[in-house]
Amino acid sequence: MNIRHLIIASVSMLTMLSPVKAEEFEAVTIANKKGDITMTVTNFGARIQSLNVDGTDVVLGFDTLSHYKEKKQNFGAVVGRYIGRIVGGSFTLDGKEYKLNTGKKAGADCSHGGTPGFSQLFWKIVKQGKSFVTLRFVSPDGDNGFPGELTLDVTYSLTKDALRIDYQATTTKPTVLNPSNHSFFNLSGNLGGDVLAEELWINSDSIALYNQKKQVTGEMACVTDTPFDFSSPTAIGERIDTDNEQLMVTKGYDHCYKLCTGGCLNVPAARLTDRTTGLTMEVMTTEPAMQIYTANGHNGSLIGKGGIPYPRRNAICFETMHFPDSPNKPQWPTTTLRPGEKFRSTTIFKFSKDL
Repeated sequence: MNIRHLIIASVSMLTMLSPVKAEEFEAVTIANKKGDITMTVTNFGARIQSLNVDGTDVVLGFDTLSHYKEKKQNFGAVVGRYIGRIVGGSFTLDGKEYKLNTGKKAGADCSHGGTPGFSQLFWKIVKQGKSFVTLRFVSPDGDNGFPGELTLDVTYSLTKDALRIDYQATTTKPTVLNPSNHSFFNLSGNLGGDVLAEELWINSDSIALYNQKKQVTGEMACVTDTPFDFSSPTAIGERIDTDNEQLMVTKGYDHCYKLCTGGCLNVPAARLTDRTTGLTMEVMTTEPAMQIYTANGHNGSLIGKGGIPYPRRNAICFETMHFPDSPNKPQWPTTTLRPGEKFRSTTIFKFSKDL
């Protein structure tokens, strides 16, 4: 059975909404064996457009391809080549400096891999089944300034209680790589409401510090006795507006946490619980860090799925990753990938319900 379908009702409608040829756009719906977890993935940015858990859609997104293209939001997308900022828009590898696409003046930071990044381009669906889909993107040598032709495969799989994301990549030249999925979660299912009452636990003892320009400095700070301490389950909104220098820089949580998991998939990195739906989501990852972002930039002007305005702090992101600017911060784990090596990374979002 072919479970591939368009997000919107017809190919003709898609053509009217977007100049992109209809045959370039594909969407796949997959489900776990029981059918209580389903998701739709599009080949535009390898995006998760919807993720339904026991009847509740828990991710933000748009209804049409044209909205994804026009609004330039990373809802559900795979971001690359490098999620986060590379400070100054350049790095040096094996004695050679590489200047990256910053989308601005020279010397600005390269954010999320430059423009256009992986989230704004079409991927190829290379394999699919009832409960999984694999998408591939081939980034040419020199793409946004990054060296090497990079081939990245991302596989989404649904198990009895989880979404698993597996990344694999190879390169033709030494390069740097730091991809991640940028889904925005709201376990209440009310995508027009905030997540401030949802309880968050993070398996971390420190965060990467920013300067006033929101550039990581390379320094780490202990989270104990700060608003960043989620070592005990705490409502997201309890301390989000605390008079704290780091929170002032980002107007809420938007920080990279060092994980105390050792890259083990059996050790949770984070846990999110919504008491109204009874849904809990655990995050496990092989990555050493995780960016927590609480949608501080939303202001109600974005109209999401079902015509719902997205207000401030209506979601939370768990961007499992290496640290921002690691190519310029040798004290942090390397993101270098060389020819003959294979990059592998896995993140699992596990769901349970307690009513």
